[in-house]
Amino acid sequence: MKTIRVMVPTFNEEDNVIPMAEAIKEEFKKNLPNYDYQILFVDNKSKDSTREKIRKLCAEDKKIKAIFNAKNFGQFNSPYYGIIENEECACTISLCADFQDPVEMIHRFVEKWEEGYKVVVGVKTHSKENKLVRLMRTIYYKLSKRWSSVKFIEQYTGFGLYDISFTRMLKQIDDPTPFIRGIVAEYAEDIAVIPYTQAKRRAGKSSNNFNSLYDAAMLSFTTYTTKFPRLAGKLGMFLSFVFFLLTLTCLILSTVSHFTSLNVGWNWCCYSALALLLSLNMFFIGMVGEYVMAINKRSLKRPLVIEEERLNFDETAQEKQ
Repeated sequence: MKTIRVMVPTFNEEDNVIPMAEAIKEEFKKNLPNYDYQILFVDNKSKDSTREKIRKLCAEDKKIKAIFNAKNFGQFNSPYYGIIENEECACTISLCADFQDPVEMIHRFVEKWEEGYKVVVGVKTHSKENKLVRLMRTIYYKLSKRWSSVKFIEQYTGFGLYDISFTRMLKQIDDPTPFIRGIVAEYAEDIAVIPYTQAKRRAGKSSNNFNSLYDAAMLSFTTYTTKFPRLAGKLGMFLSFVFFLLTLTCLILSTVSHFTSLNVGWNWCCYSALALLLSLNMFFIGMVGEYVMAINKRSLKRPLVIEEERLNFDETAQEKQ
């Protein structure tokens, strides 16, 4: 009997972890009776009672495991770590604890996996989330797909199934800031895509905000595109030429007293162009700064996460850690 691991990253999900565990068990009982399962909660240093409730679940069921991080390692590292920490099960399914990723998709993922696909991903075709957030996400995915060196899967957030052969490959990637969406687009060959409608959060408040979306965008752009630095160089050359002609024209007109009123207009034109140039300069300096920070993080070779505790892992497995 094949064993499937369902990995659920958590951060302040006290109202969702117990219903999520029950929903996963029911999904296997109803739709996957011929498979065994494990549920792995990877908690990113929750500040509420999430850990207490996970402890209770682990005490009641040895098939439920937990990894408690020593601190909050961010929205990318912790789920990625949960995906690659698998040497026992045939595959890993990653889904969010807030029920926005439908639990009933699990058996559909497994069906595609049994057809031979090593990676099966869920893609949001509709969403009940905030319309403004949805719009921002859509713009981000469009830009990522258009500007990146790999073919990103639009509206794919990491929700999906990963065969153990693929997760072992992921474990070999030496990157302290991994971006699962880009890595799947870059390295996965056999990918099945299943559309779904994203529901609203079942309970609690999302930790995602503008800053988290910005972090995702910057990690994506700095890892998989060179267009911003190159655009800055090309635009700098073009504007330098334009401003040279503009300055030369202003100097010529300023020598003709008859064009005094015209000179005022040209001066204002020069001021506006200078303001535009300064704004563009600040933008591209900021983007170069993002690239430098990304390089700095990777050069430090820090671990993905630091574990504080494991629950329901056998002693041999824990000694290896």
